[in-house]
Amino acid sequence: MRRGILFCTALLCAVILAFTARAHARTPEQVIVVDVQRMSLTLYEDRREVARYPVAAGTAETPSPLGVFHIVRRFRPENGGFGTCFLGLDVPWGEYGIHGTNRPGSIGSLASHGCIRMYNRDAEALYARVRNGATVIIEGGPYGELGDGLRTLHPGDRCSHVRAVQRRLRALGWYAGEPDGIYGAATSKAVLQFRESENLGREDVVDGNVYAALGLMLFE
Repeated sequence: MRRGILFCTALLCAVILAFTARAHARTPEQVIVVDVQRMSLTLYEDRREVARYPVAAGTAETPSPLGVFHIVRRFRPENGGFGTCFLGLDVPWGEYGIHGTNRPGSIGSLASHGCIRMYNRDAEALYARVRNGATVIIEGGPYGELGDGLRTLHPGDRCSHVRAVQRRLRALGWYAGEPDGIYGAATSKAVLQFRESENLGREDVVDGNVYAALGLMLFE
């Protein structure tokens, strides 16, 4: 009887230790925050900062995407333009990622076609540590998807401003598509119909008057 009790007690302790070990072995939640204005990339694990690196971001003509994305793929490029590794993001309006560079002198400036550049040694460290599925937040100013201000939009534009406009048009019943950040035919149709309803003319453009009519305003 006593042996049975001791055996059950030992078994219970083993189960508790196994669950405790599994809890401690849990993979941490990983979040990467890219601050375009400060040219920095910070990696958090379970809300604790574990690494920070300098970066380069997109130019004014080819800005980095703003918003919340995820790492969905990775590969090691054959050419040197992306350095030695590439972490791809699920940006709906284009191919963007976090990668190394063969132009280390560009780090700290607005120099890329929208991707986030890092020194190769830093990109390698990040590549080895973060998992696919990790959240990536790219910030470009105090106004969320609108970055550091409103931007006049034309057909063919691809950016977070377009997605913000699409979301508002859809909420108001003018746009039925997915907010993908692409100013295509469906967005043009919605913009033109909305402008006409607001007596803003027939020009296929999102300007200050359209932003105001949509209620998209800048607040600190």
